[in-house]
Amino acid sequence: MDSWEWNKIIGAVLGTLIVVLVVKFSADAIFENQAPAKPGYIVQGVPEEKTASAPQAAPAEEPLPDFGTVLPAADVAAGKDISTRCEQCHDLSKGGPNKIGPNLWGVVGRARATHPGFDYSSAMAASHDPWTYDTLFRFLKSPQGMVTGTKMSFAGLSSEQDRLNLLAYLRTQSDSPLPIPPPKK
Repeated sequence: MDSWEWNKIIGAVLGTLIVVLVVKFSADAIFENQAPAKPGYIVQGVPEEKTASAPQAAPAEEPLPDFGTVLPAADVAAGKDISTRCEQCHDLSKGGPNKIGPNLWGVVGRARATHPGFDYSSAMAASHDPWTYDTLFRFLKSPQGMVTGTKMSFAGLSSEQDRLNLLAYLRTQSDSPLPIPPPKK
């Protein structure tokens, strides 16, 4: 091929590119792309995105329930059903193996990031405070929100009742369950 043929090929490619760009810019100018009034599908546990124009207020911290009153009334069977979500990454049996996450037998009352044989993220290992009812209640709502940088990718349980039922079930998964605190007066 001589240079004239190459010039025609390059000219055709550039011409096509220019036509595509002109059509795109024209279409953008003629048609408005409006966001839908209501999302087509809502993913549970994923916070809603804020628009740039709306001021972002700090999320209000959810008040903690009176565990002395609500835990005895919680549905342990429903908590066991909810725990199937946990069992994708955690084992709940006594002496069971670590999976993607550590074994959760005896997690209620156990010091954080101390299960033997599991490599915790530095964010999780930064504190060895025990997993109390209130810390687990907050963590189960938003793991990333409570421990920024945790490897746990679970979005959380938004339902307060689901978290209480799961706590009641996890409490039973121990040789010596953490006592339920007395009701507040």
